[in-house]
Amino acid sequence: MRFTGQKLSSTLLLGTAVALIFAAPNFALAQSADDATASEGETTEALIIEGEASAADAGDPTPPAYAGGQVATGTRLGAFGNKDTMDTPIAATGYTSELIKNQQARDISDVMDNDPSVINGNGFGTFANRFTIRGFDLKSDDVSMDGLYGTAPRQSVALEMFDRVEVIKGASGFLNGMAPGASGLGGNINLVPKRAGDDPVTSFTGSYGATSEFGGHFDFGRRFGADDQFGVRTNIMHRAGEASIEDEDRETSLGSVALDFRGDDTRITFDAALNRLRVEEGRPTVRTGTLTSLPDAPSGSHNFAADGTYSDLEDKFAQLRFEHDATDSTMLYTAIGAHNSDEIGDYSSVTLTGTDGSSNFGSLASVYERDDVSGVAGIRQKFETGPVKHELNAGTTAMWQEERTNWSSGSDVAGNIYNTGPSTVTFGNAGDAELNARTILTSYFVADTMSFLDDRIHLTGGVRRQNVKSRGYNVSTGAKTSNYDSSANSPMVGIVGNVTDQISLYANYIEGLAKGETVTSSTAVNRGEVLAPFKTEQMEIGAKFDFGTFGGGIALFQAEKPSAFLNSSNVYTTDGEQRNRGLELTAFGEPITGTRILGGITFVDAELTETQNGTNDGNTAPGVPEYQATLGAEYDLPFLDGATVGGRLIHTASQYVNTGNTVEIPSWTRFDMSARYVTELYDYPVTFRANVENLTDNDYWESASTEWTYLTVGKPLTATFSLTADF
Repeated sequence: MRFTGQKLSSTLLLGTAVALIFAAPNFALAQSADDATASEGETTEALIIEGEASAADAGDPTPPAYAGGQVATGTRLGAFGNKDTMDTPIAATGYTSELIKNQQARDISDVMDNDPSVINGNGFGTFANRFTIRGFDLKSDDVSMDGLYGTAPRQSVALEMFDRVEVIKGASGFLNGMAPGASGLGGNINLVPKRAGDDPVTSFTGSYGATSEFGGHFDFGRRFGADDQFGVRTNIMHRAGEASIEDEDRETSLGSVALDFRGDDTRITFDAALNRLRVEEGRPTVRTGTLTSLPDAPSGSHNFAADGTYSDLEDKFAQLRFEHDATDSTMLYTAIGAHNSDEIGDYSSVTLTGTDGSSNFGSLASVYERDDVSGVAGIRQKFETGPVKHELNAGTTAMWQEERTNWSSGSDVAGNIYNTGPSTVTFGNAGDAELNARTILTSYFVADTMSFLDDRIHLTGGVRRQNVKSRGYNVSTGAKTSNYDSSANSPMVGIVGNVTDQISLYANYIEGLAKGETVTSSTAVNRGEVLAPFKTEQMEIGAKFDFGTFGGGIALFQAEKPSAFLNSSNVYTTDGEQRNRGLELTAFGEPITGTRILGGITFVDAELTETQNGTNDGNTAPGVPEYQATLGAEYDLPFLDGATVGGRLIHTASQYVNTGNTVEIPSWTRFDMSARYVTELYDYPVTFRANVENLTDNDYWESASTEWTYLTVGKPLTATFSLTADF
């Protein structure tokens, strides 16, 4: 689909009309929302109270939940900190812990099922979460925690310790700096840890996932001191067994602690956790090879993993954040985080060789270790020049990363994805992890947000100077194979106008930045060269709506990303380009008391331009559907107090698998259902939850990779049940 000016303006007007029609009848409703940080069985009113501010509201507090409790009123926007959505020229959504608990989300991908701009996938041959945001790739390695890269667990994250999962849509080179994994050019995901709230929390959740997965989660939070200035929040979780995919056993363990201090002018937080995951005979992704047509997707519950495959992952991480109000208008802040990741496993990649499902199963024994240290320091200064208010943000970030790896590969074995995996795959000995790469990322940034006309107009301009130093090493000999040092600027300009208290209009120009690729092609005359960092340039305009109990947004964007290929002179060069033009429509909130909605639709026209010899010019980029829609709704049953039922519909259009657009996966639709019941047993609040994904048990290819020709099989019918008791 190509977006003409007429189509875009018509769709934009239609989305605005729909939002206003739904919102107008509920415009003046005075309705409280469930606080997403409240303990199970409790509700607190999300009210704006004018008067003396408390220590909890000082500095850079986490934005409260919106009406309905499923999303937040704001998100953390990198250098700018936590900001209200209506006052920022950025499209972002913060999904709350209330949504995470009620949907029984196990990892980030479960939360992303609610977002019409995000497509879920897995890493090739591994079990890592991988995402496509606005048509561009985001690796799980590039998910941030509380605004810092490099401190979140890699591959898969247990969500029990996190209060929010935030999605910042669009290029964000200025906001967050360069991601260490060279992805995130279409958007980023940030995790916000749980903190001790004003109300005590003591809860235990027991869970069961069909067919034989059992789990337990303990959540404890308290505040101490004469003024409750000290807080502690701890989460302990263990879950193990076979869920909905045959013979795929997963064991997940999490232990975390969050400490904080809330003083009159100083705030300190400390988070530390251990996240472990073991997967035995996990179903891998499927590479399409040279096929010109694809077999039907296998059954969602069918497992074709090779016998003996497994993956052991362990992440240890900690983060310390400090804020100090030097004056009423000056805040100093700094944060530092550290992360260690260990992975060992025997993997079997799958490559299709025939439309009957016949495949080659490869083998790879792998070991991987990584250490990260990252930090940020800065100042936020407020001042006025005549009628104009300023908020100056300036600071610096740094990240050091060392990767060690080793592997041993074996011969391919014939098999079929419709059968059980081959039992004859032989895995070698990966040996010890050896130094593979060292990377240092540094940046300096400055921005000024000017507010005028009674704070109804906010104009932001800024730039981040970024530097990347990277060295690659041969794991066998230890010899240095690459070395480069490069810098680039990432500017941003944005404006947002509060047309009324309910409607904001915004526009931005912002750039994304990723470190360049290392040339590995054996036929390239510049093999071993590291290409310069490449940028994504994005322009966006949009509108945001907040009618008290119902909100939404409309965003129209264009982003251009360079791509690399081997030219006619056998030089691997960054001369190609992918141009994504899109339109997002989103809605959320509780428009009618007891009825909550969440979802939207995103259209993307992902066109390849300036391809090698012009061969694929005008084709659609792989892994990017023409549109994706998700709509969820919850309804509180009027005849049974405390009972809620819900449903969610997800539809994704077809996706091309290759740049030549000769192979594609068909569109798919999935329907999910949920129910919960809040009551009391022996004077204790308890919550029963039941969730069913893919209720009709459809078989489908969920997504195609944006960078490699491989596919992820869709989820089967998956049922989970839990009981939470608050003490």
